[in-house]
Formats: sequence, structure tokens, C-alpha cells
Amino acid sequence: MNRLNILVVGGCGYIGTHMIKALIASGHRPITLDNLSTGHRDLLPGGDFIEGAIENTALLDKIFSSRRIDVVMHFAAFIEVGESVQDPLKYYGNNFSGTANLLNAMIRHDIERFVFSSSAAVYGEPQYTPIDESHPLNPTSPYGESKLWVEKMLTACERAHGLRSIALRYFNAAGADESGEIGEQHDPESHLIPLVLEVARGTRDHIKIFGVDYPTPDGTCIRDYIHVNDLVSAHLAAIDALLDGAGSKAYNLGNSQGISVREIIETAQHVSGRPIPVVEDLRRPGDPAVLVAASAKIKNDLNWQPRFESIEEIVRSAWKWHAKT
Repeated sequence: MNRLNILVVGGCGYIGTHMIKALIASGHRPITLDNLSTGHRDLLPGGDFIEGAIENTALLDKIFSSRRIDVVMHFAAFIEVGESVQDPLKYYGNNFSGTANLLNAMIRHDIERFVFSSSAAVYGEPQYTPIDESHPLNPTSPYGESKLWVEKMLTACERAHGLRSIALRYFNAAGADESGEIGEQHDPESHLIPLVLEVARGTRDHIKIFGVDYPTPDGTCIRDYIHVNDLVSAHLAAIDALLDGAGSKAYNLGNSQGISVREIIETAQHVSGRPIPVVEDLRRPGDPAVLVAASAKIKNDLNWQPRFESIEEIVRSAWKWHAKT
């Protein structure tokens, strides 16, 4: 096995910390670059740490000139769709312009392998489900646009500079490492499973269901949840593909099964053994009824297979983390 030096941008975040742990377990040498605006230094499982931002050109040049970097992995994005509508320049600035600065530095230092944390938000309102990679790309928020623009930039960078990339379009990352040592921790929290588990812990009075009249079996929205460690294993497969000379590609990352909001709440009640009061509310603008991934392409191309396919396994791992925090 090749032991690689891998720069993980945003390595102190939810997915980044799980990625760092997996890289170390695989024998690689990760270096985390994080400005700690949303990340948690105390949850970083190991490896070298550099505090700083991708907008800092001098810092990037120093990193790339003083170390041999084999692969760059990029998780350092703002992720709140609603906030991106209210403050679009924040998202275009960090998610797009910041990434352009990072890619420029890579090109200057002849680093040609890049794994990008993209999003199902690049598709926008689904025209059909499950959504495959051939689905039209029509994002409906500045967040989704910022991810799509980076994907387009990566395609152009391969043509112009030979920089090869794999973009992974996440659906709903969820769960926590089996050890219970690291997990999902956002401030403020906006993801459904952690919010539901906050109610189970007693730190939140109830969970709101936004819309109970969708054209789904129980009237609530349906989403595709993928365990964070399955997501991480796909990134390891992406690294291997780039080492083998793969050209730039984009892949969906999901479990290819839909779980409703009510099913999440019922599962959390079962796993925690605690009541979870519900308040029904009106639909939120822009929430599609169903978002489910078709993930056959990454399974076929990169021989990737999720290990955590049941929602109970995913919620149970999250509860192990949240119950101790």
C-alpha cells in the first residue's frame, strides 16, 4: 500500500474528523487545514494540524512547498441552504472563490489529485427519483450553485492543467463512528437526526415536522441517509481511483432507500427508549417530497458498497455519540 501525505481541508468538521480517523487507520499521513470557524479541534483524531483558511494564499504556498502532498481532500464549505439564500456572498466567497484559490495553489505546486465534497443540492428540484448522475443540474440555492460551479471548475482544470478530481455528491450524511468518540456536532444544529436525538436527551422540548401532507405514504418528506463511515469509505475508494489514473468524475453517495421524517422519529424513539414529542407545522418552501439517490455508478466504478444500510444502525450509532455529549 502506498502511504500518502493527504491534505484534508476542513478536517475538524463532522465528516472531516471521520475522514482523518479512517486515513490514519489506512496507514496514510493526514494533515488537517482548518480555520475552526465551525470545526472542533478537540475532536481531531490525530495527524498534523494547521490552523488557517483556504483564502490564505501565502499559507497554502508554504504548505505545498514544505511538504510533499499527494492528494487534497476538500470538506471546508458552508453548508446551510437557508443561510445561503440570506447571505449568498458568504457562500460564493468561501465555497467557490476559496476553492478556486486552493486549486490555483495546487496547480502552482503540481499537485494533481483532488477529492471534492459536493452535494445532492446540485440537482435542485428532482424531476424523477431515484436521482442518478444524468439528472439535470439545476440548483435552487446559492449553496447548491456554489457546489455546481466548483464541479464545473474542476472539469475545466482537468482540461487546462491535468488536475484530476472526484466529486462526491452527498445526500444525507448521518450517524457517528462506532467508537462513540466522534460524531455530528453543529452549532446551530439543523440536521434531522441530531435534532430528534436532542429531544430524546431532553435538551429540546419537541421536534417539528414541517409538512404532513406530502404525496408520500405517511405524508412526511422522504430522504436518503448514508452513514458517515460509508461516506468516508467512498472517499478512500476515490483516492485509490485517482492513484490508478482515473479521470475526473462525479458520483452520488446515498443508500438508495428513502426514509420518511416520521420513520426517523419512530426509529429514534425505539433506539433511545425515550418519548419524542412532535409538533406538526406547515411545509417549508423548497422542500421536495422525495430525495433518493441512485448510487449504482460509484458501486460499479469504484467497487464501493455501504456497510450500514438500515436506518436503525445509523440512528443507533448517532445515539451512542449524542447520549454521551
